[in-house]
Amino acid sequence: MPFAHITGWGMAVPEQVLTNFDLEKIIETSDNWIVEMTGIKERRIAEKDQTTSMLAVEAAWNALSVAKLKPADIDLIICATSTPEYLFPATACLIQDRLGATKAGAFDLSAACSGFIYAMNMAAQAIRSGSLNNVLVIGAETLSQFVDWSDRNTCILFGDGAGAIVLQSSEIPGGVISAVMHSDGSGADLLTVPAGGSKNPASEETIRAGMHYIHMDGREVFRFATRVMAQATREAILSAGILMEDVKWIIPHQANLRIIEAAARGLKVPLERFVVNLERYGNTSTASIPIAICEAASDGRLQKGDKFVLVGFGAGLTWGALTAQWTGVLEADHVIRPTYYRFIARTRSFLRRLWLRIEGIIWGRNTG
Repeated sequence: MPFAHITGWGMAVPEQVLTNFDLEKIIETSDNWIVEMTGIKERRIAEKDQTTSMLAVEAAWNALSVAKLKPADIDLIICATSTPEYLFPATACLIQDRLGATKAGAFDLSAACSGFIYAMNMAAQAIRSGSLNNVLVIGAETLSQFVDWSDRNTCILFGDGAGAIVLQSSEIPGGVISAVMHSDGSGADLLTVPAGGSKNPASEETIRAGMHYIHMDGREVFRFATRVMAQATREAILSAGILMEDVKWIIPHQANLRIIEAAARGLKVPLERFVVNLERYGNTSTASIPIAICEAASDGRLQKGDKFVLVGFGAGLTWGALTAQWTGVLEADHVIRPTYYRFIARTRSFLRRLWLRIEGIIWGRNTG
C-alpha cells in the first residue's frame, strides 16, 4: 500500500500589514488588550484586487517548485477555504486553470478552520488507495473581505494568506500516518456568516443588517476550542500507534494564543513544542496550519523523520487532528521553472477560452 508523503510546501501572504496600533485608529481598542486577549500583534490584509485564488496560486507555485513537480503532474487539487471567490465555480478550478494543471480534478472543501486537516486526510486516503499519485492541498483565505471593521471582537482576529502542500505517493513508509475528523452542527450558530447562502440570499435587508460579515460568540467558541484541541491531538496520536513522547512538533490552528496555551496544559506538553506564528498573521483560518508548516520547514525546525501533529477547530462546529512523519524533498532529476509554466498556463487558458467561443458559434449555427 502506498504512503502519502509531504514533499512540497509553499505560502503566500499579502504585503500589506495591519498592526494593532493601526487598529487603534479604527476602533476602540489597544495593542496591549489585543495581545493580552489573543497574542496577535499584526495581520496581513489583501489589496482590493487580490483574491483568494491569487494567493492560492502563488502558494501552489512555491510548493510545486519545492516538490520539483510540473503542473501536469498533479492529479487532484483540493482548496480548503471559507472565502471562495464564488459559490460556484469552485475556487480550486480557477487555481487549476491558472496553474495549467491539465490532468487534475479540482474541488473546494468547506470545513472552516478545520478545512486544511480535512483536505489533507482526503488527499492522503486517495493516495493510499492507489488511485492518485500527486495531490495539491491548499488552504487559502481573504477573510478581511468578510470582517466588520466596526466590531472589535472579530476584526482584531482575522488575516489573509494561503499555504499549499504537495502530497506524493511512495512505497517508502512515512508521510501521513493517521487522522481524526469530528463535527457538531448543534453549534453552527456560534461562528457564521449568516447571509449569502440559500437560507438568507443577498438582499438590501441582509446588507443593511450586516449579515454578510463574520458573526461569532467568542466566549462559547473559546470554551469549545480549549476542550477539543487536546482531545483531538490525543485521538490522532492513539490512532497512529505512537506516544506523545514520539511527537517532535504540534502545529495548531493559529486562532488565539490562550487556546494554544490551554492545549499545551491539557496535553502536559511545553509550549516550546508548539509551532506558533499567529502574532504575525492572526487567524488565517484554513491557511494558518500550512503557513505554519512552511515556516517550520524553512527555518529548519522540521527535520526528516520528525513526527508531528496538525490540530485545528472551526465553524460548523468542526475539529480534527492529523499525525505525520516529515519527509522533505524527494530526489528529482529536473528543475521546475515557474516562469515558463506560468506563461504556458496563461497561453493555454487563452486558447481554451477562444476555442470555447468558437465551439459555441459552430454549435449555435448547427442548432439553428
